[in-house]
Amino acid sequence: MAKYSLKINGKTQQVDVDPLTPILWVLRDHLNLQGTKYGCGIAQCGACTIHLNGMAVRSCQLPVSSIGRQEITTIEGLSENGTHPVQEAWLEHDVAQCGYCQSGQIMTAVALLKNNPNPSDEDIEATISGNICRCGTYLRIKEAIKTAAKK
Repeated sequence: MAKYSLKINGKTQQVDVDPLTPILWVLRDHLNLQGTKYGCGIAQCGACTIHLNGMAVRSCQLPVSSIGRQEITTIEGLSENGTHPVQEAWLEHDVAQCGYCQSGQIMTAVALLKNNPNPSDEDIEATISGNICRCGTYLRIKEAIKTAAKK
């Protein structure tokens, strides 16, 4: 076990965990931040997407020991009450069905819009292609991202 001081959603959190523990499990099991979901466990589905210094990354394969002083943002850190423009667009377009992939989809969309505030359809499609939605709401996801880009 090792002690880590992590900056998560603007707050410093202390954890004492094995250095190889994926940050996903630190968030969910040790800090009770359960908005980030476990999907495949091999960083392929996108359900576990968080931001590391503003970049979308998969947390299920990212060991806590690799974080250092980088800032983590989870779905809980986007807004206190769901008023982030992407979250609002998700509701406006009724994107979620089962909802399991949605935190990862939203975190991916937020990172896209941060780096490209006016993405083309091709930009959006390329970005979301790495996030699996079992319900197939890709068209609504795309429209929600376009709506959020206008806000």
